[in-house]
Amino acid sequence: MLLVVGRIGRAHGVRGDVAVDVRTDDPAQRFAVGSVLTTDPADAGPLRVTASRRHSGKLIVRFEGVADRDAAEGLRGTTLLVDSADIAPTGDPDEFHDHELIGLAVVTTGGESVGTVRDVLHHAQDVLVVAAAEGREVLVPFVSALVPEVDVAGGRIVIDPPSGLLDLAE
Repeated sequence: MLLVVGRIGRAHGVRGDVAVDVRTDDPAQRFAVGSVLTTDPADAGPLRVTASRRHSGKLIVRFEGVADRDAAEGLRGTTLLVDSADIAPTGDPDEFHDHELIGLAVVTTGGESVGTVRDVLHHAQDVLVVAAAEGREVLVPFVSALVPEVDVAGGRIVIDPPSGLLDLAE
């Protein structure tokens, strides 16, 4: 599965640098010198990072073969992607990457099937978006009180929903 890590914005300077709208929690690793990123549209890449730095709060990146402002402007709007298989687990048993959770089966502590994780929202509180039966959608706050078990290897998440949480989706 390909994951979005950034989007190329406007050219920066005259040597081919671009501003990147970062969409990853680890930009230092994703945009390290030598990193190769897949692109959308595909014919814009792949792109190899030759330099990256922060400037006025923005990430400025230079890619191999992009030597001037015109070439950099030609990349504007390109989405930068990495393969989820190339992303190491967090190492913390209580932290997960979104792609590890999406697709997991969701069951209650009583064993009742709820559905499958379709997405993870990151607002004031992380929320699991669960695709339930009959096209329903259930939003489950991703907190230990409601989600006591996440078994990525086993392919399931156990939830302990308060009364009425699952009824709201009907």
